[in-house]
Amino acid sequence: MTLTEAHGRVEAAEPRRRGRSAWVAVAVWAAGIAAAFAVGWYLRRAGLSTEDRLPPLHARARGWPPGWGLLPAPALAALAVAGLPVLAARLPWRALPPVAWASAAAWTVALAASDGWGALAAPLDAPTEYPAGLAQVRPDPLEWLRTFTERLGGYTTHVRGHPPLPMLVLWALEKAGLGGTGWAAALVIAAGTSSVAAIAVTVRCVAGERAARAAVPFLVLAPLAVWVATAMDAFFLAVGAWGTALLALAARGAGRRALVPAVAGGLLLGCLPYLSYGLLPLFAVPLAVVLLRRPRPLVLAAAAAGLAVAPAAFTLLGFWWPDGVRATLDTYLVSRGSAQRSYAYFLFGDLAVLGLLTGPAVAHALPRTAALLRRRALWRDPLGRGARRREAPPAAAVAVLAGAALLGVLVLDLSGVTRGEVERIWVPFAAWAVLAAAVDRSPSGAGTRGWLAAQAATALAVQALVLSPW
Repeated sequence: MTLTEAHGRVEAAEPRRRGRSAWVAVAVWAAGIAAAFAVGWYLRRAGLSTEDRLPPLHARARGWPPGWGLLPAPALAALAVAGLPVLAARLPWRALPPVAWASAAAWTVALAASDGWGALAAPLDAPTEYPAGLAQVRPDPLEWLRTFTERLGGYTTHVRGHPPLPMLVLWALEKAGLGGTGWAAALVIAAGTSSVAAIAVTVRCVAGERAARAAVPFLVLAPLAVWVATAMDAFFLAVGAWGTALLALAARGAGRRALVPAVAGGLLLGCLPYLSYGLLPLFAVPLAVVLLRRPRPLVLAAAAAGLAVAPAAFTLLGFWWPDGVRATLDTYLVSRGSAQRSYAYFLFGDLAVLGLLTGPAVAHALPRTAALLRRRALWRDPLGRGARRREAPPAAAVAVLAGAALLGVLVLDLSGVTRGEVERIWVPFAAWAVLAAAVDRSPSGAGTRGWLAAQAATALAVQALVLSPW
């Protein structure tokens, strides 16, 4: 056998090896989720896990069969599986992000409304949620902010576990005449589903339009839609996604016009640590955009100026972020909440929940994504110091964005702070991880509809079997 023939056989065998490893990854995905629920059931039965009724989810099992209210969601899913690849491939680009946003909103609402229209706002009516604490903000928001840390123990559960910005957003919404949990739910759903458009814009800037079009159907039908209505973390997702999209647009732009989106993107990204302490690892995604696009120094300076606004404003108004972290950690440790959960179990269980949010299509794509990330050429001179460094190939650029989000998840998971309730905490990260499903795909390529159907089926199964407080 000649060297050329041997090389040809190796190249012919490569797709087969990739196909086998992809299906092994799907099997591991399914087995890992099943094992997490089986071990959680055993721990609860043994009296070792009493915080959650259905670990690793902070939820309980529904009765069977599911109610008739779920029926519109499968019909919409079938329509989306059939039509989204066509729309993603053929619509003019200007029309595609709004259509993707509308489609994601319809899918999210259809899932949540299977329990009735009242279910859209019901999660925010809980006494542990943010709106329950608005009465303490109304008299004097500035005084509330100045004394936030020292009075933390007297606030509702979610207020205690987060920085003050989410409460200030709801207070501002109320002052604008849009008070009540109905308007708050509308804000969360509208913002959370808009992230589909923001992520598509980012992918187009760093990997090209074909990659962005391929990503749109998977972003719309991602199983994480179950928790977009109405966990406040969906709002956090939108802030991070639009901040990153604006940064990507600025990095792609030219001249002084690029400075406006750079400042705006930095401003949004600077708000992330004041929305949730756990969003710091999410900065891996905008950092990936910077490494992939290598914006001009002036653009980076404008983004840094915007990034500094929120920390400077909160510090001047009396909230010192490190003090907030320490106070929240103190209340976390003395409470009978997630600090009492098993680190060893949730180290594994939290990743199984991430698998539920991202779906089997992402599991199938992970071996290919990992192979792209291992390429040396991708990381040789990542800061662009070489004289004529070429841009990363589209598939590799998409893999970097997904890999950055997964890195953020791993950091949080290993920290032990996120022990349970990650079905909402992972939402800002999982939306970016879903991009792995679009690696090396065309909008209407072979297998696309089958994997979209699998994604939708995962979301429908979770909605039918699990009753979540969010």
